[in-house]
Amino acid sequence: MASAAEQLAQSLNWGAFAKATDLKKRLWFTLGALIVYRIGTYIPLPGIDPQILREIFESQRGGILGMFDMFSGGALGRMTLFALNIMPYITASIIIQLMTAVSPQLETLKKEGESGRKMLNQYTRYLTLLLAVFQSFGIAVGLEGMQGGSGGAVIDPGWFFRFTCVVTLTGGTMFLMWLGEQITQRGIGNGISLIIFAGIVANLPTALGATLEMGRTGALSTFVILILLVMSVLVVMAIVFIERAQRRIVVQYPKRQVGNKMFGGESSHLPLKLNTSGVIPPIFASSLLLLPLTFVNFNQNNEIAWLTWLTTHLSHGQPLYIALYIGMIVFFAFFYTAVVFNPAETADNLKKHGGFVPGIRPGKNTADYLDFVLTRLTVLGAAYLAAICVLPEILISQYSVPFYFGGTSLLIVVSVTMDTVAQVHSHLLAHQYEGLIKKSKLRGSRR
Repeated sequence: MASAAEQLAQSLNWGAFAKATDLKKRLWFTLGALIVYRIGTYIPLPGIDPQILREIFESQRGGILGMFDMFSGGALGRMTLFALNIMPYITASIIIQLMTAVSPQLETLKKEGESGRKMLNQYTRYLTLLLAVFQSFGIAVGLEGMQGGSGGAVIDPGWFFRFTCVVTLTGGTMFLMWLGEQITQRGIGNGISLIIFAGIVANLPTALGATLEMGRTGALSTFVILILLVMSVLVVMAIVFIERAQRRIVVQYPKRQVGNKMFGGESSHLPLKLNTSGVIPPIFASSLLLLPLTFVNFNQNNEIAWLTWLTTHLSHGQPLYIALYIGMIVFFAFFYTAVVFNPAETADNLKKHGGFVPGIRPGKNTADYLDFVLTRLTVLGAAYLAAICVLPEILISQYSVPFYFGGTSLLIVVSVTMDTVAQVHSHLLAHQYEGLIKKSKLRGSRR
């Protein structure tokens, strides 16, 4: 028994990793898929003048378009194959999940198990295609209206350019959707989150260099840069602390007699995370804010008054943008928590297995108690997400610091890293358990 405990304690060392061939295959597959994604962010759209596009984009980098470029890993600024990134898929997922809550047919599919989940995923793919076509057409029309100092961004405007732009951008989004699903199934971590994570991390060195260059030229003082770096470290520490925070509800199991022996009587706990929704609310909120602004920022000549007003008031640091961002984060924190955790279903499962919360009657009373606790936790979690994502954005809008040091980007990077590391640990533990079981079987057969 002691030797088994010692082997389990060493399950996460390099020796265990070297023997975990399945885990290594998954890691190599994930790395290869992310390299393919990064290569695609440098394949330009046909018919674009990159010099003029770069000149126009630099003049608008401080707005919401810059945040879209952050999520796309710089692909939007270069107007490449993956300029739309995975955002249409995220938006489609939001719409399908919202419709599931109000549509009896979709709710029935959700309850059907694996077959229903596959059907909902198929609906999400179809909606992703429609949204990608709509957004790519908006980008194509917007590109034709973009004018730089030495001409237009599109070399030969017309319907042929629009067609090629729609086909290219839509194909890039659908490929990324497929790639993300492959990473989830055959790699490590959530594929969609890892794609966004890779885009942010790939441009972090550039963003750091741009910030230091602003300090060298005097655009930013050394004090502001130091404050920014300290703030980034504090934000990371806060994210790690809150993401690991749990409220543990004690669950007691009664004793039962089987023959002459007594079983049960032990106590366990039900862990409820402070931030049950994770990184989903900021991603969903950003995605919905970007959807109506697909080509708003391309209104170069200010010909459409309401588009000009929308562009002005939805830029970073503006009250309307902050209010909408906070409101969407809070909404999706509660909505996604309700999707992933059902108090009534959890209470029923506890009742079926004889478990109960001390002092609370099984059944409806337990469900009400879990709902009460979860609601209070979600209030704190939503406030944490809003503070982490909005407060640094205000500072960034004031000093024109790259978005990569904002709360949203740091939240995604830290949360995805923690989730991926946790999955690696799970695979290593599972491999170690398999090794212990095989050894025990061999010893048993020898005896």
